[in-house]
Amino acid sequence: MYLIQGTSINDDAYILSCIIENLVGNKIFLPFVSNFWVSIICFGRTTTIPAFCVFGKAPLKASNGAESLYNYTVKGGKPILVLFGLEYAHAMPDIKEALNVEAVRFHDSNSGFQIHFANVTNSVITPSASMKLENRHLMLNGEQDNNEDSSQKTDTKFRLGGLGWSLPEGHRMEDYLLFWIGLDNSAFTNFILTFNSCEIVRYDAIEGCLKTDVSQQAKILKRRYYLVEKAKDANMVGILVGTLGVAGYLDMIHQMTELVTRAGKKAYTFLMGKPNPAKLANFPECDVFIYVSCAQTALLDSKEFLAPIITPFEALIAFNR
Repeated sequence: MYLIQGTSINDDAYILSCIIENLVGNKIFLPFVSNFWVSIICFGRTTTIPAFCVFGKAPLKASNGAESLYNYTVKGGKPILVLFGLEYAHAMPDIKEALNVEAVRFHDSNSGFQIHFANVTNSVITPSASMKLENRHLMLNGEQDNNEDSSQKTDTKFRLGGLGWSLPEGHRMEDYLLFWIGLDNSAFTNFILTFNSCEIVRYDAIEGCLKTDVSQQAKILKRRYYLVEKAKDANMVGILVGTLGVAGYLDMIHQMTELVTRAGKKAYTFLMGKPNPAKLANFPECDVFIYVSCAQTALLDSKEFLAPIITPFEALIAFNR
């Protein structure tokens, strides 16, 4: 068993804490990899090696969190979907219990029916060596799972960032207020961008208060749209390989190369570990970089870089004309 937590393989290779890299396992011939003490993980399938994730237990005062959640439910007027960082998964039973106490305190027995909690899907990640991109199209995170018989009434299931939840038939994500418990990190940004039409608030467990300022959501979206527009004017495109373990990464690299070539631009592939401004400054000829990684680490803030860094999905928007 190999325990990974931002482990450096050599001077220039860096493993992000959310990615299970089979490079480590292949080097020392291990049949199993454990991603240990992880708070941010995308749960992308590995290529060859199974992985078991052990989540950290960040402190959270359940009574304060439940009080903020209950008060927001009363004011919101819409059902609430509770999402959380994986480091706070251990505290969800305490939150639910404290929420029942709040409901009894205010003599509101129906409040529990307006609050829905997401669950951790699974702590085990199974390999998928033969994973292919169906019809050569990107698969989006947060995709609905509607494989059941359409003649039967069924809930709509969602999965994103290690969390899973279901909505009753006829309900949409836009019908819910999203209540995030956790830090303002890449996992939270992933949910913001995926469900950008939903109202989202965040409970900061460290400060013990509710953050209702949603201006960040609009700023992130505007920034990503701006990067897409800049990418359209690029002549030389660099493809950054940010993972060697997530299933389908090689197919994605080939798809990005074909996409860039069809758009009449030159494509170059780079494998350099974790990108930083100093490394990418060695390639000033590249007008834009496409970062092939998992859903959560691919969203890099490239303000300090000489050239913008976009995701494969944003590359499809920019180059698929």
